[in-house]
Amino acid sequence: MASVTYKHVWKRFGDFTALNDLNIEIMDKEFLVLVGPSGCGKTTALRCLAGLEEVSDGEVLIGNNVVNDVPPKDRDIAMVFQSYALYPHMTVYDNMAFGLKLRKTPKEEIKRRVEEAAGILGIEALLKRKPRELSGGQRQRVAVGRAIVREPKVFLFDEPLSNLDAKLRVQTRAEISKLHNRLQTTFIYVTHDQTEAMTMASRIAVMNKGLLQQLDTPQVLYDSPANLFVAGFIGSPAMNFFSAKIRKDGSDLIVDADAFNVKIPQVKTAVYSHLVDKDVIFGIRPEDIHNPIFVPQNISAAEVPAKVDVTELMGNEIFLYLVSGKHDYVARVDPRSRFTIGDEVKLAFNMDNFHIFDPSLDRENPPAVR
Repeated sequence: MASVTYKHVWKRFGDFTALNDLNIEIMDKEFLVLVGPSGCGKTTALRCLAGLEEVSDGEVLIGNNVVNDVPPKDRDIAMVFQSYALYPHMTVYDNMAFGLKLRKTPKEEIKRRVEEAAGILGIEALLKRKPRELSGGQRQRVAVGRAIVREPKVFLFDEPLSNLDAKLRVQTRAEISKLHNRLQTTFIYVTHDQTEAMTMASRIAVMNKGLLQQLDTPQVLYDSPANLFVAGFIGSPAMNFFSAKIRKDGSDLIVDADAFNVKIPQVKTAVYSHLVDKDVIFGIRPEDIHNPIFVPQNISAAEVPAKVDVTELMGNEIFLYLVSGKHDYVARVDPRSRFTIGDEVKLAFNMDNFHIFDPSLDRENPPAVR
């Protein structure tokens, strides 16, 4: 078992910087997810760890050992790719055993490891089949099994569920989480799907344009995003953002978004008093916008007028696409609500759970104001 450390890691492809001074410490037995949009550097970070890409500057460590110049085969890692990369002419057993045979592992040891991995993954009955006889989910299990038999210090997963259908993705991500608990090994998992990241990770590293934006537990990222990018990336549907000003009204602070005004609770006024008369970005999640009839008890609710543009009935909830002045936004409301397109309505914003970002500090990724 081993920890993994990225220490001031840079990766450049000509004039393009894929990784920009990346610093991450991944603890032994941790399940860390690297998440971000396409091109953010997450797969490049994984490939630098695996030895498939050379680091331009900095150090990559597995345990206490710098592995920059260690060949991939000697790094004691196993990687599961987006494509299953199974040999079509080999049986499942031979696909799982192939890497061990190359290492001249004794036959009895190969048999023990393959059968043990097959038992863990529930694919014992598939060992004599060829890949063409398997479903997508079964092929993915075989690919994971091929990694397990290596008994590596670190498992690397590069978007392993992206080829599966929605139902199978949910099932397989639960199986991978259970596998991590069973193996008690370091897992590093790359995905662009923030739902996968939130449901599987011990901690999440959010990346954008080669830069680490925030590294923390899923709940902290959701409750306290470091900047506008993280706030918009974590959560589904995404957080709503409104261009606004903060103005003073007696002892109160008001968020003025032109089409609506909402009062900041007194307990939070001290935090935002330095932003009076400044342009800010006001953020609130769809789940914190309620039908006034079904407002949860004991929240600081602020009434906001809106027009219903689209409704999506999900069974257990309703998504309302709303318009207030120049602002378009989404609410996630109680399924007992009755709204129709074109309705002029009033919604209740939960002002206990809002976010303010200060664009004067970083125009591209404004930081959250705490």
